[in-house]
Amino acid sequence: MHLRKDHAEHNIPALRQFVRSNPLGLMTTAIPSPSFPLLQSTHIPFILDVDDESSETELGRLRGHMARQNPQSKALVEALSDPSSPSPGSNVLEQDVLVVFTSPVQHYITANFYSETMAGDRKTAPTWNYSAAQVYGRARIHYDADVPATADFLMKQLADLSRMGETAIMGYTAADAWTVADAPDSYVARSRRLIVGVEIAIHRLEGKVKMSQELKPRDREGVVRGLKALRTETADRVAELVEERAALKQCPKVNAVES
Repeated sequence: MHLRKDHAEHNIPALRQFVRSNPLGLMTTAIPSPSFPLLQSTHIPFILDVDDESSETELGRLRGHMARQNPQSKALVEALSDPSSPSPGSNVLEQDVLVVFTSPVQHYITANFYSETMAGDRKTAPTWNYSAAQVYGRARIHYDADVPATADFLMKQLADLSRMGETAIMGYTAADAWTVADAPDSYVARSRRLIVGVEIAIHRLEGKVKMSQELKPRDREGVVRGLKALRTETADRVAELVEERAALKQCPKVNAVES
């Protein structure tokens, strides 16, 4: 990720919150294979586990699952089952994986918004405002359906993911929320054999919030005016973030990623 100083987000708790606010990550792998493409990606909703929520440095672990029939799953299992691999029998992938989380709050920014520069030397160009986080880590793949630890991981993953969706996203109370226990045991057991679990130990977490921080004050004010004039929900939210990031630029110690 290209991180210029104005856009880089280094606050780890804020980045953890960004991942939780935007849990649908795009996991990309680069696995040499005679049967599947080298590069593959899958959108996966992730749970972020953190041992100490008060920690300013802990990166945490991601948990998710994907369909066993997904070609990326097949490439993962193939790599881990290869007897010639450096660690035969291990369920930890040799190569790092990359997971990208992106906020839906993003917008094109026309150079016409830059009131100061366009009235002067006009040395500028359009751009795009957005926020994203990138996770790098080692992935443990829970793929052997006959191993009790795999069943335990997948059951916990399914329960935790549905709980997050039902309460944090849908806003249901515990009494109204759907749970895995609401489905027939036979259906759950059959479904569990059709997925593989993904557990990523994060060793690098980067964030970028590109919200016109690099602009001259009057150009940035023009961006806010121009976005608000569009009168759309997304444009209004981006305008708010541009204002918030401008304020944070004056007080960098109060840095925080917005969703």
